[in-house]
Amino acid sequence: MKTTPARTAAPAALLAALACAAPADTDPIRTADPYARGYTDDDFPRVQELAPGVYSYEQLRSAGEERFTTVSMFVVTDEGVLVADGQGSPEETRRLIDTIADITDQPITHVVVCSDHGDHTAGNSEFPTEARFYAHPTSQALLQAAADNPIRPATAPPVIVPTELVESSETLRLGGREIRILFLGRAHTGGDLAVHLPAEKILFMSEAYLNRVFPAMRSAYPSEWVAMIEAAQAMDIDTYVPGHGFVDSPEVLAEELETYRRAMVQVIEEASRMHAAGLALEDAIEQAEFGELESWSLRSSQAGRAIGRVYMELNGELPPG
Repeated sequence: MKTTPARTAAPAALLAALACAAPADTDPIRTADPYARGYTDDDFPRVQELAPGVYSYEQLRSAGEERFTTVSMFVVTDEGVLVADGQGSPEETRRLIDTIADITDQPITHVVVCSDHGDHTAGNSEFPTEARFYAHPTSQALLQAAADNPIRPATAPPVIVPTELVESSETLRLGGREIRILFLGRAHTGGDLAVHLPAEKILFMSEAYLNRVFPAMRSAYPSEWVAMIEAAQAMDIDTYVPGHGFVDSPEVLAEELETYRRAMVQVIEEASRMHAAGLALEDAIEQAEFGELESWSLRSSQAGRAIGRVYMELNGELPPG
């Protein structure tokens, strides 16, 4: 593994973990289920160096009886560390921070809220208070509303409300490295940001890309999400990093991004077909058939929500962009 700034060598255990996590298998089992891939809980967090100083971080989370990964990305420079998306609790975000500290002595100076959902933000209070937090205005407003909620439990971790707003794009230069924060369109949350490393041709897409996870649309903009993916595919990118599911080889990730785009289209078309036939939402949820997507992670919990969100889009009930 290449030596990272401000540290001559990573601990032996981390080096071993990185070596085991390296995406050597060019044709893995195409699933988000860690156990179907042969992993155990002890294999996580799973860390990979995607390019010198650029790391993906996968940790398991639960959704009912299913388990799958939440993915963060961090960029190490000699002027600080940028983190794209935290994890879903203070404990898990602290584990991410400790992993970064095992790799470099550089402090975390920038945090990008690519998804405002709790599984990516609920532990953000663990990041250094002096770090700069970035978000799209839509995400900032949602996080501010959560922070101001009068019935929020006093024991809940503090909500960190970003102060650095990115409406379309912002370019950072950190330790001589160019890092772009992009809004490519409304997708999973409406405030979806991506982190782009032009020199390394890496794009962290957060929850706009769910690798083999059924399209989750509880706060989504279905047709705009497809357009957002297509905008990402039109960029000069070698490695597309998902926000859930496994970080595979660049070739597999590009293939799976297209698979995911087609899955989005399939869900929209199936819901649209039933909407056009005049089916009530409850009947549409019961009758929907998704072919190969039936085996994808979270199908049972997310399919009904996705159909409902497409119905809202077709009925003109979603907020305007």
